[in-house]
Amino acid sequence: MIDLTNKIALVTGASRGIGRAVALKLASLGAKVIVNYNKNAAAADEVVAQIMQAGGEAFAVQGDVSNFEAASQVVKSATEKFGRLDILVNNAGTTRDNLLALMKEADFDFVIQNDLKSVFNCSKAALRQMMKQRYGRIVNMTSVAGIVGNAGQTNYSAAKAGIIGFTKAMAKEYGSKNILVNAVAPGYIPTDLTNVLPQEIKDGITKFTALGRMGTVDEVANAVAFLASDAASYISGQILAVDGGMT
Repeated sequence: MIDLTNKIALVTGASRGIGRAVALKLASLGAKVIVNYNKNAAAADEVVAQIMQAGGEAFAVQGDVSNFEAASQVVKSATEKFGRLDILVNNAGTTRDNLLALMKEADFDFVIQNDLKSVFNCSKAALRQMMKQRYGRIVNMTSVAGIVGNAGQTNYSAAKAGIIGFTKAMAKEYGSKNILVNAVAPGYIPTDLTNVLPQEIKDGITKFTALGRMGTVDEVANAVAFLASDAASYISGQILAVDGGMT
């Protein structure tokens, strides 16, 4: 049984999709959760309300974590509220898909900034507190696109591949401080980001899975919860694909 009682967890991009499911899962296991969001305050407040109605503790913090100063303030809000930070889930991200020949430079830069730079921003901001307490669990959200690539997503695939390299390097730097850094690589999980895909593309993706179906946000959240817990105390620098056997 995974027990996160009294652990302090910050989940970025937690107002919807996978981030929302992760926040709810960690809270259900006993963690006190900081629900980070950028624009949708109402959705973040709904996540907080659901956690509190179930007897948990949570609060929402606005901040565009692709901005270094904003990310630092988000982390500062968490540590000032609870005095420590045990778990950081770097989930915030977005897509701006197009074939490379048609992709605008601004769209490439935007995805790199939001998906990869945000991981650097929040991880760096959390480091001092985690080193001080000699305890930390960082789980980065990458993607199977970062492992095998995905046509029409050179920007997204590059950002998610960057997260994999970042995860492995940071794990080696801070393992001696009892800070474990891992990543989860979801396959096709229905969310607001993926629901816009044409049905034929969705069907094509599921054919490549061993299970022959899409995953769920809860299945991804379960993997994050495991890596964030002491049940994974000898696991660091690893990429856990939650993809139904796609890769």
